[in-house]
Amino acid sequence: MDNYWVNAIWSLIPTVLVGVIFWLVLRGIIRADRVERAAYADLEAAERSRLGLPPAPATSPGGSAEGSV
Repeated sequence: MDNYWVNAIWSLIPTVLVGVIFWLVLRGIIRADRVERAAYADLEAAERSRLGLPPAPATSPGGSAEGSV
């Protein structure tokens, strides 16, 4: 009976490890994207103010502009 539980645990370890690695990779990708988008928004805002343009329109989480329905 002891051997059954040890085999069950050993058979689950690879699946759990692959799941954790997958989660970490996706988390890193999503965080990197968020940071890159924020940096690009800051750069765009600085360039718009340097050129004397009005601030860029705010966008909703879906990506479309607020006033463009």
